[in-house]
Parts: sequence; C-alpha cells; structure tokens
Amino acid sequence: MKIIKSPRFGYLVANSLLLAGAGVLGYAPVRALLAGAGTVTALVAASTDEAPAAAPQPETTPAAADPNDARGPAPDLGLPVEQAVLTAPPHVPLPITRKYAAKVVVHLEVREIVRRLADGVEYLFWTFGGDVPGRFMRVREGDVVEFHLENDPSSKMPHNIDLHAVTGPGGGAASSFTAPGHSSQFTFQALNPGLYVYHCATAPVGMHIANGMYGLILVEPAAGLPKVDREYYVMQGEVYTAGGYSEEGLQSFDMAKAVDERPPYVVFNGAVGSLVGDNALTASVGETVRLYVGNGGPNLVSSFHIIGEIFDTVYQEGGTVPGQHNVQTTLIPAGGSAIVEFKADVPGTYVLVDHSIFRAFNKGALGMLKISGPENRLIYSGKEIDAVYLGSAAAAGSDAQKREAALQAQIAEEIKTNPKIATLTRQAQVERGQRVYMQTCFACHQSDGRGLPGIFPPLAGSDFLKADRERAIRIVTRGLSGPVTVNGQAFNSIMPPQVLTDQQIADVLTYVTNSWGNTGDAYSVDDVRRVKAAAVSQ
Repeated sequence: MKIIKSPRFGYLVANSLLLAGAGVLGYAPVRALLAGAGTVTALVAASTDEAPAAAPQPETTPAAADPNDARGPAPDLGLPVEQAVLTAPPHVPLPITRKYAAKVVVHLEVREIVRRLADGVEYLFWTFGGDVPGRFMRVREGDVVEFHLENDPSSKMPHNIDLHAVTGPGGGAASSFTAPGHSSQFTFQALNPGLYVYHCATAPVGMHIANGMYGLILVEPAAGLPKVDREYYVMQGEVYTAGGYSEEGLQSFDMAKAVDERPPYVVFNGAVGSLVGDNALTASVGETVRLYVGNGGPNLVSSFHIIGEIFDTVYQEGGTVPGQHNVQTTLIPAGGSAIVEFKADVPGTYVLVDHSIFRAFNKGALGMLKISGPENRLIYSGKEIDAVYLGSAAAAGSDAQKREAALQAQIAEEIKTNPKIATLTRQAQVERGQRVYMQTCFACHQSDGRGLPGIFPPLAGSDFLKADRERAIRIVTRGLSGPVTVNGQAFNSIMPPQVLTDQQIADVLTYVTNSWGNTGDAYSVDDVRRVKAAAVSQ
C-alpha cells in the first residue's frame, strides 16, 4: 500500500486496502463494487472543498439483496422499544429506573468539523455526534441495542465504530463500516455491565482516534448503581498537531508525532480549558459525585487525580465491582475507563489533572470542579498561621520577631509625620514579599522574573502588570486563564487562584512591582481587601 501525503491535508491510498478490507468486514456496497469493478485504483480522502468523485458503479444486482452482505433485522424478541438518550460531555443521561430489559434504538451521527482546540487554535476533528468525546450512551444490562451509525454526506472519510461493550467481531466494527452519506445498522445485546470505551476502527485506526473519534457507553448493572447526587462525563485524549502547543491557526494531523507518541496536546473533553471557568463541573457541600472517566488515548496512560480530593470508591478499569477505597490517583489505560466517587466536604475549586503533571500544566489536561457551600473548619481550616521559621536559631528568631514588631509599631507612629519612613515600610514589604514569591511563584515565573518563553509570561518589565494595579490583585486571588499579551508576546496558560493572606498578597505584589527593574507604589492590605470586596459584590 502506497501512501502519499497531499500538500493540503489527507492521504492518497493507491490500490487501496481500505476498501478491500471493508468488503471483507461486510460493507455490502463496497463488496459489490469490488466484485464488479475489479481492483480499485485509488481512494482520496483530502481536506478539499469538494467530496471525492464517486467510483463508477457496476451494473449488478443491488448488494443489499445478498443475504450474506445485509442480513436484515435481528429477531424480534417482543421487548418494549426505547429511543436512546445521548448526551454531550460533560453531561450524563439520567439513571435507568426500569427493572426489565428493553430494545434501545441508538442513532449516532459521524461529523467531520472544525472545532476549537485552544484559544486561537482550530483543528479538523472527526466526531461521533459533533463533540469530542462522542455522545455518552447509557443502557441496561440485558438490553438489546439496535445501533444506527450515520455518516454525514459532508464527510470525506468512511468510518465505523468499535464498542468495547459489544460481544462480536470487531466490537461492531465489522458491521458498521459506513461511507459518507450512508448509514449502517447492527444489533447487539449488552451482556456485560460496565463502563466501556467506543472508538472508530477504520484504518489508520490511531489517526481516527487521535482526531477525536472516541467516547463512553455505560451498561448499567441490572440492579443499578448506588444513588449519587451528581454524575459527570470526563474523557482524556491526545491531539497530534503539526504545530507546537498553542501555535495559532488551523492545525493538521502529524502522523510522525503520533507514531512517536509525542502529542503537543493532552486534553480533557476535546480542548484546552473545556472544564474551567464557566465550563467547570459543579457540586455543593454534602453531595456525592460520580465521575465516569475514560481515556481515548490513542497512546498514553492517564494518572487521573483531583487536587485536594480523595476518591472514596474507585471502580477500576470500568468494572462494576468497587475495587478500592480511599484512592488518591487511579490509572486509566488507553482504551480504558474508571468510575470514581467521592463526597464534597469542603467548598472551593478543585483541579482535575493527569498527574503526569507536565501534561496538566503544559499540554492542557486540566479541569476544575467548583464546590459551593458552608466551610467546615474541622475538616480544613485554611491557613491559620504564617510565621517566620528560623530552625535552630528559633530562640534568636523569637527575639528578632519582637524587635521587628516594635519597629513596625514605631514606623506606624512616625510615618504620620515623616514620609521618608514610607520607604522603609516598602523595603520591609519587599523582604517579606520575596519569601512569598520564592514559595509560590518562582517555579513558573522564575527567580529573575523572566518567566518561561511561550508558557509563563515575564513579570520583569511587564507592561501587562503595570497597566492595572487592581487587576494584579484579582489575578492572584481569583486566578487567570486564557490568552494574554505581555510585552507584545502572546501567552495562553492557566494560573490557579493562590491561597494567601491579604498581607501576603500585598507583600508579594509589592516585591514584584519593585524588583528586576520594576518600580511602583507599595500595595497595602486595605488595597487587597477593597478589590476582593468589589469582586464579591459584582
């Protein structure tokens, strides 16, 4: 098989094994075409404005009439019929309450569409239902599923579906190979309960998956799952773009990176930032939360973790028997899943990550869960004390603290009549602020304030920082995500809210605005409190 990469996006497959394989798998029109026309000379799948010209059809009896090609509907078992409810991520259909098996009819459309991958970055995704991951399906153990796969006429590629919940050749792939503008139907019985991945299995399989063709189907146990207050759908996947992370424009697929397993993007639910800000998952204190978590891959294993939360129960590898309790991080293989449950005890913002941590902060595998409600200081107090620690010099340090307190009191008194003392106050803030900076900020923005090129913006000489003093306070207290321009350079990363006291915020901002050549007025605790109060009232 000879593969030629076109100048625009796509592949020319000469003497195509793809169509021949489709005939072997049972796609009737292709088998008829092969039988009547001999060798197929070429199949073009390219990103052009027009669909490829159809091959000439031989004058034969319609293929669907061959019982070996299209076998007709499955036996009618007399079951009640339901139309499946499919949901876009991160939503999940309601739990199944019926106590009997049914015939569930599923219609799933394949669409090839350009979607946002990151701010300023677009990608031609191949999708199940128009979303990445594909629509969430929910059936009951014992249900008979009549599955219709429909490939939109605008598609350039044939597609199929392999559902790991199917007991049968190819997981349904052998019966669902579907050309653009066609639909396929097959039936299976959901014999085994569990949370299963589905994906496209058309060659090249890895490319179809990496382009977004994966999702989850839940086969609920006949007895059901334990009741919870909230359920969500989260799925990790890799995107292999020709350009680097955050390189703007419409990106194309890079096969070499995919083969070498070097994805510029590792994301939750199909895009950077898909589960942050207004799109964050939500819950209330006291509620139980269940996450259906999948890994479309196609290559990497996920180390799924929620910062600040412990999974009360984990159904490992998508099974229906709780395999472990009190889990910090659970592994999810490519093409696998897990179900995690936990109770929301403490309000705040919790960060979902792949704990292969550079994937989270540098490739996009990061989401948020916002829990609202009353605080429980018995479980988590927040910072209670922020004191200077001097180790073996603690005794001397205690005396030094007393002297510092006395000097601060003297400064507060003298400053009323001597403005020069204000300079000493700012210097004291700068010293304290440097300690805060080295504990919380330097890993991203570096000790010299220059940041990391293309990833974390500089603070040294920053026009963005100088432009708005109050914005700096809001960023520290509330975090920042999305694109910003600093000194003419574009950046697009995530800074989570910092857990600092009002005094620490004032000190660290005073340090930053008076270091590395920056000059500015000192921040006060009153400044911080005023900005925080204004944010709450909005």
